[in-house]
Amino acid sequence: MSDTLFQPIELGHLTLKNRIVMPPMTRSRATQPGNEANDIMATYYAQRASAGLIVAEGTQISAMGQGYAWTPGIYSAAQIAGWKKVTEAVHAKGGTIFAQLWHVGRVTHPDNINGEQPISSSALKAENVKVFVDDGANAPGFVDVVMPRAMSKADIDHVVDQYRQAALNAIEAGFDGIELHAANGYLINQFIDSNANNRTDEYGGNVENRLRFLAEVVTAVSEAIGAERVGVRLAPFTSLNGTVDANPVETYVAAAALLNKLNVVYIHFAEVDWDDAPETPKGFKKSVRAAYKGTLIYAGRYNAQTAAQTIEAGLADMIGFGRPFVSNPDLPTRIKHGYPLAAHTPETLFGGAEKGLTDYPEYSPS
Repeated sequence: MSDTLFQPIELGHLTLKNRIVMPPMTRSRATQPGNEANDIMATYYAQRASAGLIVAEGTQISAMGQGYAWTPGIYSAAQIAGWKKVTEAVHAKGGTIFAQLWHVGRVTHPDNINGEQPISSSALKAENVKVFVDDGANAPGFVDVVMPRAMSKADIDHVVDQYRQAALNAIEAGFDGIELHAANGYLINQFIDSNANNRTDEYGGNVENRLRFLAEVVTAVSEAIGAERVGVRLAPFTSLNGTVDANPVETYVAAAALLNKLNVVYIHFAEVDWDDAPETPKGFKKSVRAAYKGTLIYAGRYNAQTAAQTIEAGLADMIGFGRPFVSNPDLPTRIKHGYPLAAHTPETLFGGAEKGLTDYPEYSPS
């Protein structure tokens, strides 16, 4: 097969061994109480260290940033210490790992944020969105999200500073860099997408204003740790968590141009990946490539062949494989040799312990 996926690539000051990315996937195994990364998470990521780049699961930057039960944070000393276990285990296996910094904004419930009212760009409730809370039954109890309050300028400044501190914490924890989660309907996305933002100040209205919060966060974390260690995840065409933009091509090509000006090291596009979802328009990918000169990552319904073709066409530099990494810890080896892929067990994706996390075996040729 093509060796396109197995060419090394420079990412800032890093040299990655292949073009295969393990994208961030929530697994909800953090130690309670405290939402701390732990030994089984360290084992899980180390098992997958043959990826060119691992982006660890969404990690809340503050207690208010948490959307779901049992997800890890990166704002306390104990959380930083927990993540050190993970980064040391991955580095011991020769891997590279970024932290995904996450604030969910309105996609939460007071039970997950110490009884507080969620915050967002605007006082608009995400419709038909549920999150899970710890109902004491060792199984997630799903509840509707609630009406958020619109962030004041003081709130915005405070959250920008929380992102800055979280980036510093990630480097202290041993991560090679950070990815800002600006996709899938979470807080930064709630500023970007037009139907989640009805502000009338400098953070609402036209595209430039709706991208302002993203720009401020990127600037803050880049000043803290260096733009060469900052990536951004975007999702132009998804409607996850009730967030949609009226003109995604215009908005996200503008976002790519902005991120080019800010010199982030990569943009990571999450494509819609349900079975009958429309393809991301090739014209959009070409416009993004023209607007942004850094490393482009796409993740969606790729297999080895389509991933290689996308890179060879010049539309991407790396490709993320999400769910296949859940059940195939040795995914790059399987891709390289054409070994069959194991299917994951959906029931063990969220919560629990080792089962469905670290007990998937590597492929053994008979």
